[in-house]
Order: sequence, then C-alpha cells, then structure tokens
Amino acid sequence: MPSSSTRCAEAEDSTSRLERWCLTGAFATLLVASWTYLFYEDWAMRHMDSVAMAMPGVGAWSAADLTLVFAMWAIMMVAMMLPSALPMVLIYRRLAAARSAHPSRLTAIFVAAYLTVWTVFSALATLAQWGLHTLALVTPSAILTSPWLAAALLIAAGVYQWTAAKRACLTGCAAPLQFLQTHWRDGAGGAWRMGMVHGAYCVGCCGLLMALLFVYGVMNLVWIGALAAYVLAEKLLPTVSWLPRATGVVLIGWAVVLVAWR
Repeated sequence: MPSSSTRCAEAEDSTSRLERWCLTGAFATLLVASWTYLFYEDWAMRHMDSVAMAMPGVGAWSAADLTLVFAMWAIMMVAMMLPSALPMVLIYRRLAAARSAHPSRLTAIFVAAYLTVWTVFSALATLAQWGLHTLALVTPSAILTSPWLAAALLIAAGVYQWTAAKRACLTGCAAPLQFLQTHWRDGAGGAWRMGMVHGAYCVGCCGLLMALLFVYGVMNLVWIGALAAYVLAEKLLPTVSWLPRATGVVLIGWAVVLVAWR
C-alpha cells in the first residue's frame, strides 16, 4: 500500500498536470478565437453585400462604435502579440515551477498582466483611430487617406528601428531568461508586476510597428499576418542584430516610394 507521502505526491502531481492542461487550453483557446475573429472579419468585409457585419459608422462615432473598434484592436493585439510572448511564458512557468506549488496559476497571472498592457495600447489606438476618423484622414477600413501621412508613419517607424530605445526594448522581449533573472519577483504580485513590465517592453519594441496597420488597413488580414510574423521573427532571432536596422531602411525606402507613386 502506498504511503501517505506517496499519495500526497501523486495528488500534487495530478493537480499540477491539470493546471498545466488548463493553462495550455486557455492559451490555445485565446489564440484560436482571436485569429478566427480576424479571419471572419476579413471574410465579412469582402462579402458585405450578403453578410451583416458590425462596423463603425461613417459619420460621427457613437459609444457603441468606440466599443466595437476597441474590441477589434484588443482582439487583434492578442492574435498578433501572444505568439511572440510564448517563449517568455514557457520559461517563466519553468522557473515558477521550481519556486511555487502552483506555477500555472502564476503563469496565467503573468499572461493576464501582459495582455492588460496591450489592452491599454488598444484603447490608445482606438482613440487615435477615432481622431483620424473625425478629421477624415482614414477610410472606413482605417486606411490613411494621405500618402504623406502614411509615409511619415513609415519613416517614424523606420527611424525608431535604429534607436537605443528599440534595442533596449527588444532585448527585454527577446531574451526571456535574462529578463526574468533581472526582474524576478515571487508570488502573484510578482507575476503581475513582471507581466506588466514585459508588456511595457513589448509595446516599446513593437508599438510603432502596430501603428503601421493604418498604412494598409487595420483589418487587412495579409498586412496583419505580415506584421505579426515580423514581430515573431524579431523576438525569435535576437542574435540577428541587423534585422531591425535593415527593416528600418526598408520602411524609410518604402515611404519614399509611396510618396513618389502618389
């Protein structure tokens, strides 16, 4: 007959497995649901003659329009940024497992804090889109109507790729173990704080890149996918130090071509 200590260990292991599966399921559900939403919105925009699609009005926005656009941005940020955060999340859980009996719960708190930062970013992006819409500087699909303004945004993002702030923020995002060793705090409060700090680094690293959604449309699925893939590449290839700078040159050159072909 197994001893009481053995039974306790087996129960703890079973609980740990259940938490791990719940965390994995929640992570997968968020990703699948967010990308499903984006695919549906893209499809619906191309079939507006036969599908009723919730879109903000062409006139002055109501509170419902603002809520709709905010939800769109928040879901889009989950779809675009959560995959690139996966290496950090996995390493955090591994370290938390050595320090806590409930590492999956702490990991869930870490992820929630990370997404909270991007939700705040989404609120700011919504206000920016509202302002651009009010000034008639974007189309109903949230594409900038002025090539000069689009070029300015591309140049700003391109120049930022060369800055020390970009390098520092990318290091905070692309070097998970170094980040966690530097910022580690125990407990739920520590998990929340680290998730917030990591989210802040990621906004500092990718915020201007996300603003480029206004260049070809906030709901342009190809453009969304391209930006999400690039962000993932930046974080998974931290040793490729030339990538952000090369991208900066491309973005600036892109701006010149955009204006030249206006």
